[in-house]
Amino acid sequence: MLTIIDGGLQTLVQDMGRKEYYHLGVPPSGAADKYSYLLGNILLGNPHDYAALEITMLGPKIEVKKKTVIAITGAPALVMHNGQPAPMWETICVQEGDTISFKAASRGVKTYLCVSGGIQVPDVLGCKSTYTLSHLGGYKGRKLMAGDDVPIGEPLPGVFHHVGKRIPDEFIPEFPSSADIRVVMGISSYRLSDEGIKAFLDSEWRVGLESNNVAYRYTGARVAFKPLDPPFGAGSNSSNAVDIVYPVGAIMVTNEEELILLLRDATTGGGYVTIGTAINADLDLIAQSRPHTTTRFLAVTVDQAIAARLQKKRRLMAVQDLLR
Repeated sequence: MLTIIDGGLQTLVQDMGRKEYYHLGVPPSGAADKYSYLLGNILLGNPHDYAALEITMLGPKIEVKKKTVIAITGAPALVMHNGQPAPMWETICVQEGDTISFKAASRGVKTYLCVSGGIQVPDVLGCKSTYTLSHLGGYKGRKLMAGDDVPIGEPLPGVFHHVGKRIPDEFIPEFPSSADIRVVMGISSYRLSDEGIKAFLDSEWRVGLESNNVAYRYTGARVAFKPLDPPFGAGSNSSNAVDIVYPVGAIMVTNEEELILLLRDATTGGGYVTIGTAINADLDLIAQSRPHTTTRFLAVTVDQAIAARLQKKRRLMAVQDLLR
């Protein structure tokens, strides 16, 4: 059991997310930075889909109720174990009555607390992830608050023999103040002018303060539409399209001066023009982009997007092989 003394800004139970419900309007949710989350489970020898705590910016204070092993990954933060600094990216033994607390992240957005045996809340639609907009999954469908008792699994066999195990430095991600996001162009980009597409690709954009697990907002340039009437059945604005399904990562142009990039908690469809889709391999980087992070969008092919996803998968497999 983990007893929450202070829930922090937003601490959620997350895992790999829901599958097979997107067509019914249920977003996948799940860990925003899957690479960091998976490295935590790999460190502990957990199955990859074991649930963890996802901490946003300013972390919680937690009392541990039984001896176990934990690993903390993701956005770099000062982690305190019984009042003393504790390492990230490394397995740590904790005893009954120990406290773990987190200061504000110095870079990035999402930090992960993984536990041997995982967080053991009930499955909802096939996983334990929290979708707060519908109060679905996780711990009572909401962020953790003071007084919550979060159940955890029994430590896996042999895990105490691997305390001090660490992710090799070359596999620890960076959390930069600027980001290059690769995008597959399309869906309804034909509705934008050549000048608008050029502005999208050639301009520097900044992450807005309203960004969250649902979507990231970007401003910085003007993306002009073609002088065409919206199609029959759409609204009257140039940004309107007949309703379409939005893939995770879709970049909507709701007006000429703002982009909205949909993440794992986003609506599954709507009626806005979409200029393209951020590739799966870069969703982690997007989720770790703090407000005001400067961003450039780079057009890539579908083949390049698939290659980038496979490269990320190979890196995770390489870490797993090194830690065996």
